[in-house]
Amino acid sequence: KMEQARTTISKIFNGEPRSYTRFNLTQNMEGDNSHVEMKLSADLDEEVGGNGVGETHQPNGVHGPYALRKTGRSPMNICFLVSATLLIFIIGYLIGYLVHRKKEEVALSCKLADLPLSPPSVVQRETGAAPLMDWADVKSLLAEQLSADKLEQAFRDLGSASHRAGSLGDEALANKVLSRFKAYSMHPWSDEHFVRVQEPDARKPNQVTFKGVTEKQTGFLSYSATGNVTGAILYAYYGRMDDFEMLKDFNMLLSGRVVLVKAGKISFADKVSHGPGLETLLGLNVCSLPLQVHLGSGDPYSPGFPSFNHTRFAAVQSSGLPSILAQTISWKLAERIIGLEGHLPPNKWRDVIRLGDNDVVTVEVNNVLVEKKIHNILGVIKGLVDPDRYIILGAQRDAWGTGFAKSTVGTSVLVELARSISTMVKHGGFRPRRSIVFASWSAGDYGNVGSTEWLEGYLASLSMKAFSYISLDGVVTGSDKFNASASHLLQSLVKRTMKEVSSNQTSLQPMQMSDAAFPFLAFSGIPSISFRFTGTSDYPYLDTPLDTKEQLSKATSYQVTKLALDAAQVAGQMTLRLVHDYLLSFDLQGYDQLITVYTADITRKVLMLQKWLQGATGSFSRAMSDLMVFIRESELHDPEMCREINDRLMQVERNLLSPYVSPRDSPFRHIFIGSGQHTFKAIVDQLEAFRLQNSVVDVDTFKTELALATWTLQGCANSLAGDVWSLDNEI
Repeated sequence: KMEQARTTISKIFNGEPRSYTRFNLTQNMEGDNSHVEMKLSADLDEEVGGNGVGETHQPNGVHGPYALRKTGRSPMNICFLVSATLLIFIIGYLIGYLVHRKKEEVALSCKLADLPLSPPSVVQRETGAAPLMDWADVKSLLAEQLSADKLEQAFRDLGSASHRAGSLGDEALANKVLSRFKAYSMHPWSDEHFVRVQEPDARKPNQVTFKGVTEKQTGFLSYSATGNVTGAILYAYYGRMDDFEMLKDFNMLLSGRVVLVKAGKISFADKVSHGPGLETLLGLNVCSLPLQVHLGSGDPYSPGFPSFNHTRFAAVQSSGLPSILAQTISWKLAERIIGLEGHLPPNKWRDVIRLGDNDVVTVEVNNVLVEKKIHNILGVIKGLVDPDRYIILGAQRDAWGTGFAKSTVGTSVLVELARSISTMVKHGGFRPRRSIVFASWSAGDYGNVGSTEWLEGYLASLSMKAFSYISLDGVVTGSDKFNASASHLLQSLVKRTMKEVSSNQTSLQPMQMSDAAFPFLAFSGIPSISFRFTGTSDYPYLDTPLDTKEQLSKATSYQVTKLALDAAQVAGQMTLRLVHDYLLSFDLQGYDQLITVYTADITRKVLMLQKWLQGATGSFSRAMSDLMVFIRESELHDPEMCREINDRLMQVERNLLSPYVSPRDSPFRHIFIGSGQHTFKAIVDQLEAFRLQNSVVDVDTFKTELALATWTLQGCANSLAGDVWSLDNEI
């Protein structure tokens, strides 16, 4: 419009005679700006006389103020023209200036809306979240809240002589936890399940007969097969895979034998699974309490489905249920059977492997299935930026007997962390970006039943919301070492945190199926951590009636409370890091290295699908590198940007769950951490067995498993890369 005005004015000054100019000031009804509309009119007819004088007429012969006579220009006319032109120019300029100024103000107001109204660490969209608190201040706040005296009080308040899953003692303890969470304004709720577990028949106890003497057994192994078996005794040390391989080296057949193993090193479920062909397994324990031999987690009579409201979603059983009898016995009976005295020295290993064929034992297992109602108790401290993203801290609440190391210490640490962090939020100025869920699980003694049923019941809700799990089960069993098992995404966080808390040497170990964090990682794809302060040897009273505070104090040189305080600091600092920082403390390099190792191992031994596997490995590495560059170049003060990056990091673990296997047959679908033929470990083991000529490989089946594992890895890399236009197809 301004350019059109200038053109018109130029024509007037240049004396172009054929038109007049009409200015019409109008308002833009859309509220943008006022503007000038210029219309050039040639409606008037010109009559030019022979003497060169022309007249311009308005329509209908009406002469108005806009009519200009095209005759000789008098000084007055020229003055009038100049004055009118200047007036028009000034009016046009002022209108144009006002229009331009209003546009600038609108643009400026749009920019101000995007700027932080508080310090630059937080923008207005963060709905009241405070700026990032200095990490040293966060640690100081936590240290101020946690204390030895408060933990000691928690031990007294939450300790119980008997709180077996589903019992009145378990329910009373659940109510104590619930009342604590209410007092901390954590909006607690109860998660109820009806699960099936195995227990001894009170009318027909389990028993073992040796040399004509029958002894009734108070302990039992839940989920054992039932019946009775008679066979010659065979000793297999701890029942590890290597121990059974040694028996093969001695040409010892398992078929028809009753195998005796010591407790410890691995779970009884693993011991049972390692002895193919054996009839019965006797578990040698210091003082027997119930354990379980289901090679899995959760209610084995509803695998993959939650046990809600007495409902069985499918008439199936877990593939991890054993087909053999399994029973625990005491040291006293073991001494009678094989002459053991105390702990077996390694040099006596070979002396007791072979027992005479007349050393026959009869084992009778009469366990029965019962249904139990259990309650998980949960509470939440909500985040202020991404409240729908949360970390979960959990601890087993139940135990047969006192269970001080098994459950009381972990439950006390859980409740004290809930109190401490809620106080930090209410009175200390700590503003978590993400939420923290605290969970007290029941039926942990039966194989992490309570936590697994919760995962099965809310798996869809947890997807892309729960970003980490920290287990507090058994966090103190000794004082010499610090052992941890963690997702590769979290191992750097564990090491860094431990350096800040304790001088104990940190040892990272593979996560076992019996670990309380295992179903979160291998079944649900939630990056998880479990850890414990432990001794140079196993705590001998775990899962026995002697698991008391007095015994644990002796095993830790009377440092139980100090070690529990250190455990609370470790779990607390890791939790606060994960809800405080802009970005989740996930380290992708751990998985990148693991993938590279597996790829190199497989491609050295087999050529099939080599290009695909190497391509998927390269895709993951490139996606990781690109994301690191993207993070360095991103504005991390922007909550939407942080959320986008964090979502991509959270997807890594979940996308390593194979989508090609059944949760019934292979519930632990993780291709690196899980269990089954779909895992990279199983693929490597098959190749090694074939190389040693110990087995015959079905080439088609092997190729299919390798292809599916490779494509699962490629899918994870694609998701990490981001949008579809960011993907590559370099396979």
